[in-house]
Amino acid sequence: MKKALFLLLVVCNACSTSQKTGGDSSKGTPVCIKQLIKKFEIAKKQNPPRSIYSYRYNDQTVYYVPAICCDQYSDLYDSDCNLIGHPDGGFTGRGDGWIPDFNEAKTEKKLIWKDSR
Repeated sequence: MKKALFLLLVVCNACSTSQKTGGDSSKGTPVCIKQLIKKFEIAKKQNPPRSIYSYRYNDQTVYYVPAICCDQYSDLYDSDCNLIGHPDGGFTGRGDGWIPDFNEAKTEKKLIWKDSR
């Protein structure tokens, strides 16, 4: 009985997690980005809520994680979760300077996940 209840809880948790992570909008999302979403889901709720977007940039899909506060950097990852750089945020609001053309060159914005707590 305990094993059956445990399995039921695991299955139900997986169902609710897929709804929280954007349902169909997260299809095709790399495993490493899904792991980042799980990390955000168990962390303390932020204001504004955490979110992750995908864009096309330099002929590849990239994943943008907005900063949680004005003087912190946002993060931009490639599809293997390698940090490309910080396109905005920080004290100047212009990021770390490694990808200064991101805001002008990005296309195909898609919300992958947003914390709905």
